[in-house]
Amino acid sequence: MSFRLSDTFRPVILDDVRGARKMLAGVARTTAMEGSRHLSQLVGAPVHLKCENLQRTGSFKLRGAYVRISGLRPEERAAGVVAASAGNHAQGVALASSLLGVRSTVFMPMGAPLPKVAATREYGADVRLRGQVIEETLDAAQEYASRTGAVFIHPFDHRDIIAGQGTVGLEILEQCPEVRTIVVGIGGGGLAAGIGVAVRALRPDVRLIGVQAEGAAAYPPSLAAGRPVSVDGLATMADGIKVGRPGDLPFAIIADLFDDVRTVSEDALSSALLLCLERAKLVVEPAGAAPVAALLSEPHGIAGPVVAVLSGGNVDPLLMQRILRHGMAAAGRYLSLRLRLTDRPGVLAALLGSLSVLDANVLDVSHVRTDPRLGLSEVEVELQLETKGPEHCAEVASSLRAAGYTVTVVG
Repeated sequence: MSFRLSDTFRPVILDDVRGARKMLAGVARTTAMEGSRHLSQLVGAPVHLKCENLQRTGSFKLRGAYVRISGLRPEERAAGVVAASAGNHAQGVALASSLLGVRSTVFMPMGAPLPKVAATREYGADVRLRGQVIEETLDAAQEYASRTGAVFIHPFDHRDIIAGQGTVGLEILEQCPEVRTIVVGIGGGGLAAGIGVAVRALRPDVRLIGVQAEGAAAYPPSLAAGRPVSVDGLATMADGIKVGRPGDLPFAIIADLFDDVRTVSEDALSSALLLCLERAKLVVEPAGAAPVAALLSEPHGIAGPVVAVLSGGNVDPLLMQRILRHGMAAAGRYLSLRLRLTDRPGVLAALLGSLSVLDANVLDVSHVRTDPRLGLSEVEVELQLETKGPEHCAEVASSLRAAGYTVTVVG
């Protein structure tokens, strides 16, 4: 908590956020606030979802990007802007630049999801694919800025970016004036810092909780050290908050204003995404689901009403498919079984009939007949089942054993 910025940095204050809001009038949407009955029951207090996944470009990033580019001098606008991003910041910069009539170049990693690349181009940016990891992409963007004079638009470490993102906080206080806790995901920290500035100035009693993915959590060690530190080996499905080092300015604000920063597992992230889809009917990317994951992981002792910020909804369909499978497995809704059967006609049909009675959906069936452990008249069958949850899994396995089957639960 001892980290201090240079005196040359002017702090971000409430007036900056209010000014950003005026600038964003007619540009950024005032996104919906939706109640969640399931989370409210879990937490024991009203829980509301702030739906920035429904913002233009699919995330909060347009807010900060528009404010930042709006503040450029005429000669800077003439030189154009450049950014590096795997997705959300890229789209925010592209649309903001188009709306302001500024030329934009966006560098994206070679492996960036094709829908995000296509969307960034459609918003008007000149997209260039460089690097296998975001650090290489960032280097390419900064080299371009140095060579051409284009203004580099940082995704989180700039006061105008933070002020723009802070408009989310003003909307929260207006839409849920009785709020007592706000939970928000943290990557570099721009969104959390902006919300912190707005909320602390107007409602200092509100508890602020930040959330990071366990596999990409730079804030806990940074807060312990009292300064931003880098972490290596980042590994998380939540690429929107996959940042190896906090921004200097966001870190100073979060260290000063936030009550807690928590981490969540990959299982919790996938379960949260599944919950948003099934219960709230909202498509949310893993980073956007991080606050919900935190509520699922530690639901008790949180003063309500609670607002969880769903920061974005830009998720690649192929990744969504994998995450949903992971989320269903984490929620105990998949069951893998091995059974030994007599290898004669009708036995498998009888087994499948038993599963139908138990209301378990068969996803896959495989046979093993050549294992030396099997008798001459035996076959081993492996089943992948979709169930209704952990209790149903136990019921299925127990009922099959009671019917005389030798059952091994896999995993």
